[in-house]
Amino acid sequence: MEGGCACGEIRYRLTSEPLFVHCCHCLSCQRQTGSAFVINLLIERDRVEVTGEPTTVDVARDSGGAQKIYRCPSCQIAVWSEYTHPDVWFVRAGTLDEPREVKPDVHIFTRSKVGWVQIPDDEPSFEVFYDLQELWPQASLERIGLA
Repeated sequence: MEGGCACGEIRYRLTSEPLFVHCCHCLSCQRQTGSAFVINLLIERDRVEVTGEPTTVDVARDSGGAQKIYRCPSCQIAVWSEYTHPDVWFVRAGTLDEPREVKPDVHIFTRSKVGWVQIPDDEPSFEVFYDLQELWPQASLERIGLA
């Protein structure tokens, strides 16, 4: 999968499948994207080949912590984020060249989901977060040393 910002200054290529795909409905993601939710592909930092130099912005989270958002210095599009584990990036699916190819593995923070969003019955959803050991594929857990 490949993607980038709106102006093309930042481009990236994922060198493997993502670990897992979140659809996050938290208030922070709503505020940061200006949308009802964000879809993030979780992937190890060393499995993302990047062209260009994004700008890093520290942003407060509702939980009290902070996250780093990597943006294009020219068009300011947020391309990926880094939360508590700097080795795992949350690549924004909307920046993919073909975002329609991505389907969430889980919906999180649905307690703040906007009312008109309908989550399919076959997709796991949680009011807050979930147990990685229960949902992630074994291969993904092994890739980040949780198996």
